Amino acid sequence: MSHVQVPLHAVAHARAGDKGNRSNISVIPYLPEGFAPLVEQLTEERVLAVFAHKGATRVKRYLLPKLPAMNFVIDDALEGGVNASLCLDGHGKALSYLLLGDVTVRVPEECIPADSPYRKALGL
Repeated sequence: MSHVQVPLHAVAHARAGDKGNRSNISVIPYLPEGFAPLVEQLTEERVLAVFAHKGATRVKRYLLPKLPAMNFVIDDALEGGVNASLCLDGHGKALSYLLLGDVTVRVPEECIPADSPYRKALGL
C-alpha cells in the first residue's frame, strides 16, 4: 500500500462553530478509510500548534468512530470571542480553513476520493 503526503483538505472536510472564546471544529474524512490515519496524525498537540499564533491555550479531541469523524474544541482561539475580537472575521467557522489548508497528512492512496484533483496531480 503506497502512501502520499497531501493537504488535509484532500482527504477531509470540516464543520465549525464558536461559542464565546472557544472554537469547535469537526474533521470528517471523505472516505471511511481515512479515519484511522487522521486519528493517528491529528493529535491535540498538533492542532494546538496550528492555532498557537491565535492564542489558543488548549485543545480537546473527541473521536466519533461511528460517523467517522473527530471534533476538536479549541480554547482561546477567537481572540476574546466574536464580539471582543478586532479580527475582521472572528467566527470559529473561518478557522476550519486554517486547519484544512495548513496541515498535511500522510495517507494511503485509497483515502483520496476517486474524483479528487489530487489523484491526477499525484499521478494516481
